[in-house]
Parts: sequence; structure tokens; C-alpha cells
Amino acid sequence: MNLEFTKYQGLGNDFILVDNRDSTEPKVTPEQAVKLCDRHFGIGGDGVIFALPGQDGTDYMMRIFNSDGSEPEMCGNGIRCMARFIADLEGDNAKESYKIHTLAGLIVPKLTADGQVTVDMGQPRLQASEIPTTLTDAQQQSVNQPLEVAGQSWQVTCVSMGNPHCITFVDSVAAIDLEKIGPQFESDAAFPKKINTEFIEVVRPDYLKMRVWERGAGITLACGTGACAALVASVLNGKSDRKATIELPGGPLIIEWAADDHVFMTGPAARAFTGSVTL
Repeated sequence: MNLEFTKYQGLGNDFILVDNRDSTEPKVTPEQAVKLCDRHFGIGGDGVIFALPGQDGTDYMMRIFNSDGSEPEMCGNGIRCMARFIADLEGDNAKESYKIHTLAGLIVPKLTADGQVTVDMGQPRLQASEIPTTLTDAQQQSVNQPLEVAGQSWQVTCVSMGNPHCITFVDSVAAIDLEKIGPQFESDAAFPKKINTEFIEVVRPDYLKMRVWERGAGITLACGTGACAALVASVLNGKSDRKATIELPGGPLIIEWAADDHVFMTGPAARAFTGSVTL
């Protein structure tokens, strides 16, 4: 079987996009996704994203398999790439915004004239049961809680943007041994569904630096949902404004936690190349 694909990236977080509009099931299995994402023996990518027919009045449905074959609920950089992919597929019939059904709920990306994509990421979920985490009682928020990882005590805040995030503030993100510490956070017993972990350096209330270990993908150059969760956590801890630039290794995202409690993410998404691969 030959698979047509297009490679997109958002701040270096790269994905293999598949036109899946003719089927309600992904054309690629999780095992095949692992091989496709291999950067030495495959196409290379942080995940495979499928643009499926919409459900419940939405324009499209998004499914994604991580590079390890697991399926996350959502991906912030991935949804921007998918919006750009859809617009490219539709050509002259492309719309300014799309309603996309995800496993985390409805997400609405809007393509702007300057090539950026602004996404209404919905409301953050803060109760421990919604993350999920056992750091606090199920109905409480897990804000500035102690956690022992890698022989060190960390103060962490947990936020769900439809997928789980653990945020901790550090003096220097460059000093974090992410390859060693990240996997230990991801699989810690406090997180029954594992966790994405963001390390945040507050430069100014309107400017944060971030490095991320993504559940199922490892070290990536950017994480959109992670940046959203980080901004929420920073506000909850009194460390940032409700709108800030978050600098990731792949570049900046602008995140705003608006007065209506919705989080908005603005950043780029660009096509890298198209191709065909035999499965």
C-alpha cells in the first residue's frame, strides 16, 4: 500500500499529515506510525496526524499517533499544522476557520493573513481528577504541590488542556538535564495516565522560556498545549500576565488566558514537503 503524505512543522514540532477524509479510521496503524516517525529509517516526525471526516457538526476530526505509537488526546502544534493542511487541501474553497473534533473536545483554529494560526484551545481543567493526578484530592487543584522526582524535590502545578501537563518553575531551563529527568516525570506514580512536563523560566511577566518533555514523544522543539498549560500555571502562581510570549527551542508562541476563561494560542505552521511511502 502506498501512502500519500505531507510533512508540516510548527516551531520544529513536526508531523506527517494524512488525508483521511475517505475513511473514519486512520489509514496507518500505531505500529506503522512508529516506523514512519523514525528519523533514520522512516520519514521522521513527532507524530502522524489524520484528517478524518467531521463528527457532530464539525468540519473535520483529528486523530494523532505519537512517535511511540501512543495516541494523545490533542496536540497544540499539531492542530495548527492540521488547519494549514486542511486549507491547502481545500485550495480555493478553504475557510478562515475550522471546527475540529478531537479526543479532547472541540477545537477551533483560525488562519490569519500573516501565515499564523490562532487556536481557541478551550478552558483549562484544573481539578486533580481531570488531569489526572494523585497529588491532591480529586476535586482540588494541584497548584504549587511538592513532588519528589530524580532524587530532587520540585514544586509543580498540574493543568489539563485536554491532555495532562505538569509545570515546574526553574532558574534556568538550559540547566535542566531533560533527557534524564523527563522520563522520570512522565512515568511517575502520581500521574496514572503519564504526563507532559514543562520546565519554565520566568524572564518577565510577559515573557517566559520553556523546555518540554512530551508524553509519548520525548524531547521536542515545541509543545502547543504545554505552552498553554504553562501560561495558566504561571498565572495561578502569580508569576506572569494573562498574555505572554513563551519562547520554546523551536521559536515563540503567544498565549493568552482570556477573560472568558478560554486559552488562545497563536503561532506558525508551515508545509515542509510532500511524498509517498510504501507501508
